Amino acid sequence: MKRRIALKTLSAAVAMASMGSIAHAQSNTIKVGVLHSLSGTMAISETVLKDVALMAIDEINAKGGVLGKKLEPVVVDPASNWPLFAEKAKQLISQDKVAVTFGCWTSVSRKSVLPVFEELNGLLFYPVQYEGEELSKNVFYTGAAPNQQAIPAVEYLMSKEGGSAKRWVLLGTDYVYPRTTNKILRAFLKSKGVAESDIMEEYTPFGHSDYQTIIGKIKKFSSEGKKTAVVSTINGDSNVPFYKELGNQGLKATDVPVVAFSVGEEELRGVDTKPLVGHLAAWNYFMSLKNPANDEFTKKWAAYAKAKNLPGHKDKPLTNDPMEATYIGIYMWKQAVEKAKSTDTDKVIAAMAGQTFKAPCGFTSTMDAKNHHLHKPVFIGEIKADGQFNVVWKTKGPVRANPWSPFIEGNDKKKDEPEKKK
Repeated sequence: MKRRIALKTLSAAVAMASMGSIAHAQSNTIKVGVLHSLSGTMAISETVLKDVALMAIDEINAKGGVLGKKLEPVVVDPASNWPLFAEKAKQLISQDKVAVTFGCWTSVSRKSVLPVFEELNGLLFYPVQYEGEELSKNVFYTGAAPNQQAIPAVEYLMSKEGGSAKRWVLLGTDYVYPRTTNKILRAFLKSKGVAESDIMEEYTPFGHSDYQTIIGKIKKFSSEGKKTAVVSTINGDSNVPFYKELGNQGLKATDVPVVAFSVGEEELRGVDTKPLVGHLAAWNYFMSLKNPANDEFTKKWAAYAKAKNLPGHKDKPLTNDPMEATYIGIYMWKQAVEKAKSTDTDKVIAAMAGQTFKAPCGFTSTMDAKNHHLHKPVFIGEIKADGQFNVVWKTKGPVRANPWSPFIEGNDKKKDEPEKKK
């Protein structure tokens, strides 16, 4: 009997000790959420953001982690299902107890998770260009606002250098980002004297694959005597059939240039780019940029893709703008945690103001002191036959983000910093 009690006591002590060592082990890591679609229509764009996040985490861990603790990634797949993003965000914050989350691509996914991060006081780093019209104390926006991408791109196409476009096709996927961006662009075009009859606006659903009719419409619209340009806010895997159909119908860049805001090196991977030479994309980074920071970034990515046997990238490693924005965000968060000496959300938010990072784009990125957006340079690139981009226009340096577009009525009264929730 005594022996049984002693054994029970011993096994209880062992259990307590192992629980203690588990707790100790847990306290030696900082959990980091990665919230990207690894399946569904957005997987073509988002999978690589998960991979570059894991690369940055590996790099940080190899150098000793953050505050002497290793980062432990918690990867979830919301599967291009917008309500599921909110569920997964709640799981990351409430169950997994992550200190920060890096994720989302589409604005509808970001809008889905926003109330969760605000209610639970979590921290989201959002790495993709978007429509603006939002500021949250719980989000840091490391992609472009419209004045760092959409407006400069249209100004370029209007200029003599960009072809002096007079008619405009605003073509997008049917959700909040393209519709709001096009609302801003429509107001901007009107402010420049463009008539209503010279603007055509068309939307297609996520996953749309038949662009024959729409490209036919664009050809007809452009044949009416004025130089026409297309502004594309098509997202996800629909870009592949869109560009294929452009090629099929022989719509060349010299006739009707297309400038895209959601097409980079990754989206062009599955497309024959020879017929697309000269079409444009506007971003804050291109893989083809020549500078020491980008040389290092692309080399590290190529080595990581090979070591991890990443499909596609192990043989043809590509980097793109949202990858750069993800990478900058992770390092800035690390710096803010070290400055705050804490992973506490409010302390990290305070420490993020003014953070800088020597970015692969060749410029030092700065987190604005107030509005949670990065100051970013703008580049416009022409598609080359090899699927890379040749930069044809760029800003002299980083541009400060303007989250509230002046082309939307009433925005002049909005504050350029997140409102404190009462």
